[in-house]
Amino acid sequence: MGKTLTYKILDKHLVDGELTAGNAIGIRIDQTLTQDATGTTAFLLFESMGTPRVKTDVSVSYIDHNMSQFGPENHNDHLYLQTVSTKAGAYHSRPGNGICHQVHLERFGKPGATLLGSDSHTPTGGGIGMLAIGAGGMDVAVAMGGGAFYMTAPKVIGVKLTGKLNKWVASKDVILKLLSILTTKGNVGCVVEYFGQGASSLSVPQRATITNMGAELGVTTSVFPSDKRTQKFLAAQDRGKDYEMLSADIDAEYDSVIDIDLSKVEPMAACPSSPDNIRPISELEGLKIGQVIVGSCTNSSYTDLMMVAEVLKARQTDDTVEFAIAPGSKQVLGMMAKNEALANIIASGARILESGCGPCIGQGFSPANDVVSLRTFNRNFAGRTGTTGDQAYLVSPETAVASAIMGQITDPRRLTEIMGIKYPKTDLPKQFAIDDSMIVKPMDEGKARRAEVIRASTIVVPESPKPIAEHLDGKVLIKCGDKITTDHIMPAGAFLKYRSNVPEYAKVVFSCFTEKGKPSFADRGLELKAKGIGGIIVAGLSYGQGSSREHAALCPMYLGVKAVIAKSIERIHKANLINFAIVPIEFIEHRDYDRVNQNDELRIENLYEAVESGNMVTIKNVTSGFDFQGKLTLSVRDRDILLADGLLNYTKNKS
Repeated sequence: MGKTLTYKILDKHLVDGELTAGNAIGIRIDQTLTQDATGTTAFLLFESMGTPRVKTDVSVSYIDHNMSQFGPENHNDHLYLQTVSTKAGAYHSRPGNGICHQVHLERFGKPGATLLGSDSHTPTGGGIGMLAIGAGGMDVAVAMGGGAFYMTAPKVIGVKLTGKLNKWVASKDVILKLLSILTTKGNVGCVVEYFGQGASSLSVPQRATITNMGAELGVTTSVFPSDKRTQKFLAAQDRGKDYEMLSADIDAEYDSVIDIDLSKVEPMAACPSSPDNIRPISELEGLKIGQVIVGSCTNSSYTDLMMVAEVLKARQTDDTVEFAIAPGSKQVLGMMAKNEALANIIASGARILESGCGPCIGQGFSPANDVVSLRTFNRNFAGRTGTTGDQAYLVSPETAVASAIMGQITDPRRLTEIMGIKYPKTDLPKQFAIDDSMIVKPMDEGKARRAEVIRASTIVVPESPKPIAEHLDGKVLIKCGDKITTDHIMPAGAFLKYRSNVPEYAKVVFSCFTEKGKPSFADRGLELKAKGIGGIIVAGLSYGQGSSREHAALCPMYLGVKAVIAKSIERIHKANLINFAIVPIEFIEHRDYDRVNQNDELRIENLYEAVESGNMVTIKNVTSGFDFQGKLTLSVRDRDILLADGLLNYTKNKS
């Protein structure tokens, strides 16, 4: 039986374990990336490990999230990251150079390599044939230090693409179609691998859009073959030497296969407030809109924005629509400035935002109350825009620009019918404009030894986890429902500037659920912590979906949370919980979830022993007077990390 591309790359990088689906394995990491919202903590943890230089082939520190800079905190982080990363042997992409995933695809991505990033949309690299995985900053710090990344050997879902996309239909519509099939839950421990004649018809930017938003499926990553399209993209970036042809064997067997005929895909939208709430644009046409943004790591490539510019040439957007673009990189912005495409967009009435994440993470451009906002982003969780009760729809750039012109949701295919606008042909350029002047190269080791790291008072070394108790006497601090995202746990937007200061950032844990006039989650957690009582979080299905932000584990740990009991826990968040010595437990009987309430006192006897060698725990609900069962799905390494009081201590003990 032939191998999938996924297993070919895993086999080449395997350093521990047996490569059979479901087994715990360790793989060598070739490249890492961090961004400023997660990178500060990642580099603080890297420093705590005592390893002076990164041991990967390439590590890059990006600034793309916290660029609003209200107060000193963000710039303090930027200065720390530039000095600590280059001293440690990593590249540093300065603010304004672009979004990490877009820039990494342009300047560093390499077919067949492994990439670990402290951002959940790191799988963007799968568009260039990498095995690119999002993880918490602690895992990335270990990888920078030369340690293996541990994961479950995945099942591989094959997606066979046939046909070609019709005019005005985008690769964004392909991933929205797949989200309508697989949804955002139930795909933990899987990789999505694309193949077929239809896959070869897509450019690298189109593929990257699909693999980027594959993160919303909850899979480990997504990957495309590396072929002539990949070669063309790398050559245009002056990186032809990085090309390697890679694909699955002809007789490769997948755990399941989904067939998508690209010629039958139609414009789609993810409706409020989940990326898998999918409807065809044809069913939404006519809905009045008030805001449109084209950008984010999903859809801010040169070809995306050139298409927008061509459609807007000598045209105005509707005067009731606030329209903006955010180019994904300085390369994209610079090329559009030189070829006058940017002038066309500006003349249409658009606002030009920074080459960064911006509105996608709630950093500005929030919509007004009761206004429908169309965004070419990857997530539309409730309140993520920064507006309570928001109505954010995720669409393709084609749908976005058509709707901006018409003032209502519009099927872009109708632009030809209504206005005689032909679909613009926007091929990749033969040569991209290469300018790496905003990428600071690593210092040589001699200079690095003498270099100073700039560390302001707003940058606080995270507190270490406390040992797991032999018996846990705890109290339910909060009971959540299904699909609780890391945005619910740790809000982004205006609060992101506190990420390098855990005591400050921890004040807003679960702030979206705080009732006016009542103590916050943080207040209640610290009160229990002072009394020596462990905090417990109870949740439903898919707890911790969304971003890789380890603060969703780190801040609750600081507040005294000792365990999470949920119906199911998403991959990255579960790893982050383990890394910070919070025990992840799943209900064996989902009906027991209904019998546990906030403020219930729970007791887990022999917790330490169970973490050491057991698969089940008996949980006593002292308040209600009943027992129920929980399961521990942990690898041997997971257990060792928990018993070592977290991954940092575990790593230090092994070195």
